[in-house]
Amino acid sequence: MKIFVDSAKLHEIKEAYSFGILDGVTTNPSLLKQAVTELQKTNKKISLENYIKDILLTAKGTPVSLEVTEYINEKMVSQAKALYHRFNPIVKNVNIKIPINTTFPGKTGNEFDGLKTIKTLSEAKIPTNCTLIFTPEQALLAAKAGATYVSPFAGRIDDYLRKQHNISFNKTDYYPAEGMLHKDKLLQDNGIVSGVDLVAQIVDLFDIYGYNTEVIAASLRNTQQVREVAMVGADIATIPFSVIKELLTHYKTQEGMQKFTEDIVPEYVTLTQEY
Repeated sequence: MKIFVDSAKLHEIKEAYSFGILDGVTTNPSLLKQAVTELQKTNKKISLENYIKDILLTAKGTPVSLEVTEYINEKMVSQAKALYHRFNPIVKNVNIKIPINTTFPGKTGNEFDGLKTIKTLSEAKIPTNCTLIFTPEQALLAAKAGATYVSPFAGRIDDYLRKQHNISFNKTDYYPAEGMLHKDKLLQDNGIVSGVDLVAQIVDLFDIYGYNTEVIAASLRNTQQVREVAMVGADIATIPFSVIKELLTHYKTQEGMQKFTEDIVPEYVTLTQEY
């Protein structure tokens, strides 16, 4: 399974790449603007454009998702092409995030604008990451339209299932992949019992029908969830920097290191020194 860092903080992205395990980056406009604003507060002179360029250069050779802010087909296509043609020539690693459905309360429109945009961009050879996926059928339609990636939001499904039943939780709390019982009833959303289950069903659908679209397990909250999406066959996990660091943590590893340092033999150390 490939690992992307889900971050817009350049220092996090650079550090994560230094680990030698990263395969890409996912961002969004709000987090990018927030990161640049924080830097500008420290009197650093940097523009949003140059900041994005720095991220692309850091991630050279691996994909970086840049997201549109429009929600009408024609405007999304125009914005996506502008983003792609402005930034992709730098190191040729840009793909464009497009929502699966751009309608929302208070805004009427065409539920298929996202798919139409993906189709148009696919025909123009512009790679796309279809985001805000919450059902296998949404992922299936995105793949049929030509999406390069689909991003099911595993953690948000877990949040939704708990909120629907007034179950209190912290954002990083583990949610069982096999689902959660509440008052002797298995919680589910139209047949989806967990975020990991959502990812698994999408992986199965794509395997059955031979789609080349890659599945990015997104909105991951803890290390066990990362493990479980890997076990159900996610092509990619996009992970917050804090969770990437936690992937290496285990108390027995720390205990072992403490013992190693206590047992250091001075004579052995001298044999390892350069001469």
